[in-house]
Amino acid sequence: MIAPVPSFRRKVWSVILLAAFLLSSPARGEPAGFEDWVSELRREALAKGVDAATFDRAFADVAPIERVIELDRRQPEFTQTFWQYLDKRVTPARIERGRAQLANHRALLELVSRRYGVQPRFLVAFWALESNFGDYTGTFPAVAALATLAFDERRGAFFRQQLLALLAIIEKDGIPVDANSSWAGAMGQPQFIPTTYRDFAVDFDGNGKRDLWNSLADVFGSSANYLASAGWQGNRTWGREVRLPAGFDFGLTGLEIAKPLAEWRRLGVRKADGHGLPRVDIEGSIILPGGATGGPALMVYRNFRAIMIWNRSILYAVAVGHLADRLAGKGALVTPRPEKEVPLSRSDVMEIQRLLQRAGFDAGSPDGVVGPNTRKAIKGFQRHARLPPDGFPTIGLLERLRSTAGN
Repeated sequence: MIAPVPSFRRKVWSVILLAAFLLSSPARGEPAGFEDWVSELRREALAKGVDAATFDRAFADVAPIERVIELDRRQPEFTQTFWQYLDKRVTPARIERGRAQLANHRALLELVSRRYGVQPRFLVAFWALESNFGDYTGTFPAVAALATLAFDERRGAFFRQQLLALLAIIEKDGIPVDANSSWAGAMGQPQFIPTTYRDFAVDFDGNGKRDLWNSLADVFGSSANYLASAGWQGNRTWGREVRLPAGFDFGLTGLEIAKPLAEWRRLGVRKADGHGLPRVDIEGSIILPGGATGGPALMVYRNFRAIMIWNRSILYAVAVGHLADRLAGKGALVTPRPEKEVPLSRSDVMEIQRLLQRAGFDAGSPDGVVGPNTRKAIKGFQRHARLPPDGFPTIGLLERLRSTAGN
């Protein structure tokens, strides 16, 4: 049996341990070096023209937010399939509400459209997907969230740029230093990151300031200005569902391949209803967001690429385009859904990437994200294995790669 420690000795040790903790722990729970980092950031901000008083007000009570790092590091257990993604974002309730918003703000939306050439239904679709029509603009203090990510090493340089841009916006636009954002610093109803806010937000209502939290005129005007700068074509749509002919070469799919519509007609591609493609002199690309058997084939145009400048996710761009169509009264996609959808986990995608590398197909760093390099590598393997080269990761592809690696 261990002898009990006398009360006096316990008190002495408690004092010693507490003192050691206080001496080794940064103030306010801050990680070591944060205060020095803020001092260095202050020097850079002031050199870039930010007023010292603005900086000091912004950083008066700022400390890193642990939850922000958790969200930045999180690895979703499952990725969503195409249909799961679309069903979550293009819902009957959102379509109904979006149509009502389109009618309620028709005069303002038309005014914005005449100036920037972006159709009202697309502006409402972006508004819906970014903040649910302004209902959710974030719960994190923007300065602290960006300071957390800028101090962190993983993507520090990018978020340092965003933080400096935010400080400049606070000074120029009078945004409160405690303004809220997403965990990653996306702000206002259109969820602009600070550099996008700095470069493309506009004072459309003419009251002397740009306000993406409270002014719908500024929200719609800024969104349209951003899209116009990305090459938006106001006389064109984003894309459409198409029907591919029997024996179609899936190697022709992907955003990296663009052909005139006349060439796609010659190859037998038709609208989903069986009618011919429009006879206009434009180019399009065919994408398969759910793979050759898991979703629709879509012909996408220049405006689709503009949507992807806003957000680089193909699924997001499809959701914006399809929601805009539904707001205009168009119907649902006609491609039948697969009987069973099996989503891949992030670790599954990483294993696919590693196995592709081992098989001699460069998929880039195994990060669990299906980007252009991964899709190109999948296409290469599929051609080698005489599979339909749709560039889409599936459980079947993973199993085939595993069996290949085991031989």
